[in-house]
Amino acid sequence: MFAKAMQIAHKAQGKSAPAPSPAGTHRQASMRTCIYPGTFDPITNGHIDVMARASRLFDRIILGVAVNPGKGPLFSLEERISLIRPNLVAYPNVEVDFFDGLLVDFARRHGAIALIRGLRVLSDFEFEFQMALMNRHLAADIETIFVMTKDAYSYTSSRMVKQVAAYGGDIAPFVPDNVRLALESRSTPKTAHYAPGGHD
Repeated sequence: MFAKAMQIAHKAQGKSAPAPSPAGTHRQASMRTCIYPGTFDPITNGHIDVMARASRLFDRIILGVAVNPGKGPLFSLEERISLIRPNLVAYPNVEVDFFDGLLVDFARRHGAIALIRGLRVLSDFEFEFQMALMNRHLAADIETIFVMTKDAYSYTSSRMVKQVAAYGGDIAPFVPDNVRLALESRSTPKTAHYAPGGHD
């Protein structure tokens, strides 16, 4: 009815009515997108927990896999992405992509309005807080949102899972099955050394 009234009003003024917007244009423009970045070497149940909760807050979630060769990842970029994809089936609004460069540039390319960061323990916060301030300096229009992991995953990290797997420990509670199999086939016992600290 409103559209018809507008047409009548434009006709009375001697103007042609504006063309209707293409279907879905408004929906696309208003879609809230966020980036969940990380090295994901490999993805863990803690990552999936944060992702799942973020998927309820945003219309579109993009797991941004950092190329990050400086970290010496166990899995290649292609392998990390292939390990992530099967675990997104239950989350239709989540997708995966990779980036090499500034995170805020990656976020802008995808039209994201926020960055999601998972926090496990208090020691994570100092590093994440510094990163959030730098990202705000680089892109004041993109917010950083911290999401606490579940208690069950508060001590789980990609680094620790790799160390446990390397010594033949049971990692089934901490990673999806496809990741467990990949780690078990890749791990080489007797060469691992636990190195505390760092962030995924």
